[in-house]
Amino acid sequence: MKVNIKHILLGSAMLLAGQSCTDLKETTYDVIPTDEFGSTPDQQAALLGPLYSALGDYFGRYAELNTVTDEQVIPTRGGDWKDGDAWKRLKQHSWTPAGDDDKFNGMWTWCYNSITSINQQLNNPNITDESTKAELRALRAFFHYVALDHFRNIIIADKLGGASPTQKTGKEVFDWIEKELKEVYPNLSTTTGGAFYGRFNKYVADMLLAKLYINAEVYTGTPKWAEAKAECDIIIASGKYALSADFFSNFSTQNQASKENILAVPYDASKRGGFNMNMRTLHYLSQLTYNTPQAPWNGYCTATEFYNSFAESDDRKKMWIVGQQYSSDGKALTDDGRPFIFTPEIPAFEMPAGPVARLAGARSQKYEIQRNGASNDQDNDYVIFRLGDTYLIRAEANLRLGNTADAIKDVNVIRERVGATPVTKLTLADMLAERGWEMAWEYTRRQDLIRFGQFNKAWQFKEASPEFRNIFPIPSSQISLNPNLKQNPGY
Repeated sequence: MKVNIKHILLGSAMLLAGQSCTDLKETTYDVIPTDEFGSTPDQQAALLGPLYSALGDYFGRYAELNTVTDEQVIPTRGGDWKDGDAWKRLKQHSWTPAGDDDKFNGMWTWCYNSITSINQQLNNPNITDESTKAELRALRAFFHYVALDHFRNIIIADKLGGASPTQKTGKEVFDWIEKELKEVYPNLSTTTGGAFYGRFNKYVADMLLAKLYINAEVYTGTPKWAEAKAECDIIIASGKYALSADFFSNFSTQNQASKENILAVPYDASKRGGFNMNMRTLHYLSQLTYNTPQAPWNGYCTATEFYNSFAESDDRKKMWIVGQQYSSDGKALTDDGRPFIFTPEIPAFEMPAGPVARLAGARSQKYEIQRNGASNDQDNDYVIFRLGDTYLIRAEANLRLGNTADAIKDVNVIRERVGATPVTKLTLADMLAERGWEMAWEYTRRQDLIRFGQFNKAWQFKEASPEFRNIFPIPSSQISLNPNLKQNPGY
């Protein structure tokens, strides 16, 4: 979290602190009747804070479920990360509604708790500003989109109270999200950065629509490639965003200045924690390299085949940590007498305790690892939407529409900034590979694999899986609460 958006993330707390310091006679929040609070622009802005703060759980919810893809592995190292074989079931696509309810219910409740909070504010009679209401509805549509993508047959929660909501098909939810975004679009702001950093403006809505349209065939059975392209055209032509010359600057500890990032979750290690990829991926002894206050957990790494797919000339390969590791003062480290060398190879999913297991797998440094921090959390803002993805969505849409030359042009814009050789031909397989290299660990991979028909194939530690695994089961705990919910087919 950075200074220019503290009013949004800390919401009413920041607002009230400022009031109490400048005028001790000013009415404070805790004595404003609840049916009156929200009647001024400042109070309405304060009410937005906690709603956007909920986006802070985006990283944690997606990070765990990303292990169902071919780009991430959380192997068992001795007894570490055994966790009842939960990570193994996710990797092998053998999860069950009952056995893994915590993983799926976490995603579900994050979406619908956030939606309920938004509905409460939309029901606030004091919120009359149309732009505020439009922003809230767009944010609500985003959470429905996340639920649609993961569970498909979900509920539309567009009001408070009443009977248990009925379950909708993927197409019904798609149509509702599309309608919501188009209705609110005229009242969304065109402002970027500053007070609108980390908030929904017109271009965030365009990006959400582009995501919706590029996956329309998966969600509804009907492709909408041209519509996806049109949304990307709006964002690119606006001139509001620009590709960063340095790919990795989009993920630095101070990436709030990136002109490429369209929507990011603002984190601050001391004021709004929650981004801790460093702890999830680094080895215990990496504490000596980065001077972290505690030893990392030695869990997440990238799949060997995925790592090996990166060309040596591609700067994006530098997002992975491999090779000899050193302490902060330059001394070569060892693990139990063995050179501390991260190896891309992962011999087995379940490995006996020891240095071979502890050092297996390339680790992620796509998001700059903070050194000498006072917290296990980091200051990097987590990127949800960025312009690099916009170019690739447009390229894919053009490719599927038969406009191959235009698709190649956009792909080469992305490749040239990282030193990768420009392409002269482009197939769907090439397009999926390019998305993998550009978007690795940005949590688009599951969606991409499904859209390209590759999610069910066999890969390291996983046999071919049935197509019903393309969507997760409705959490068992939710079915017990809502009699209108039926389990997804196959489960």
